[in-house]
Amino acid sequence: TQGTILPAPNFNPIMDAQLLGGALQGISCERDVLIEILTQRCNSQRLMIAEAYRDMYGRDLVTDLKENLSHHFKEVMVGLMYPPASYDAHELWHALKGIDTEEKCLIDILASRSNMEIFQMKEAYLMQYNTDLQQDIDSETSGHFRDTLMNLAQGTRMEGYADPSTAAQDAMILWEACQQKTGEHKNMLQMILCNRSHQQLWMVFQEFQNISGQDIVDAINECYDGYFQELLVAIVLCIRDKPSYFAYRLYNAIHDFGFHNKTVIRILISRSEIDLMNIRQQYKERYGKSLFHDIKHFASGHYESALLAICAGDTEDY
Repeated sequence: TQGTILPAPNFNPIMDAQLLGGALQGISCERDVLIEILTQRCNSQRLMIAEAYRDMYGRDLVTDLKENLSHHFKEVMVGLMYPPASYDAHELWHALKGIDTEEKCLIDILASRSNMEIFQMKEAYLMQYNTDLQQDIDSETSGHFRDTLMNLAQGTRMEGYADPSTAAQDAMILWEACQQKTGEHKNMLQMILCNRSHQQLWMVFQEFQNISGQDIVDAINECYDGYFQELLVAIVLCIRDKPSYFAYRLYNAIHDFGFHNKTVIRILISRSEIDLMNIRQQYKERYGKSLFHDIKHFASGHYESALLAICAGDTEDY
């Protein structure tokens, strides 16, 4: 794993539950204790702590966190308590059912998850909200953007299979789709990007470059616009290098939107046990400043401390 959060050694869920109980039940909530425990235990350990907490106090830890905390700090602490698939489901639900549909959240999650992650997320979505994820995507989004999301949400991408003989053929279809831009061509474009294996698409992108003399991302950016274009680019970038994609998204969220808290929180939590170390590395290489430095610069208080603890910077990042 290239995550920043690893299983804590000498883990004792009962002792952790006791410390959290003391921190939450006291007159003033001891936020430092919450950060120290919840950001330094892996997700499965946090779930064991929640169980011990319920046995000990007869109360739900997540409910107590929600009642005692507020604003973005609450979002971080509560977010850490979801199993990964449930957290994705929670984020998708809010992105689809909030006042405005949050297209960028839908793009980040559906363009980057594996078949297995999508399957688990759909199950969690159904259990948590008693409704079908694909139905909600169908009713809350539109056009070719919706069709592409629906395709990704099926979780039927081929795995591990690559056929060099069809790569040039697929590349030609993609190139034509960038020239013609008809509805049928858009369908072919998204079908290839959503269903071919990663290995196959690596070859297709190379063939595309050979045929057109242009990188596939540049071609998509030139030919399409709106969220459809953003989604197609995200799929390509995630296939090429997921940590690099998330570094780019974090940089945008921190610098282009005056610190888009939801995006920063979601990416840090969801990648914390997968590839956040790689994301940090890519961020520093591409943008010159460390992710740790930029969070420190834009966030404050216990919220800042919680994000920095998840980010887990090196000494030179300060």
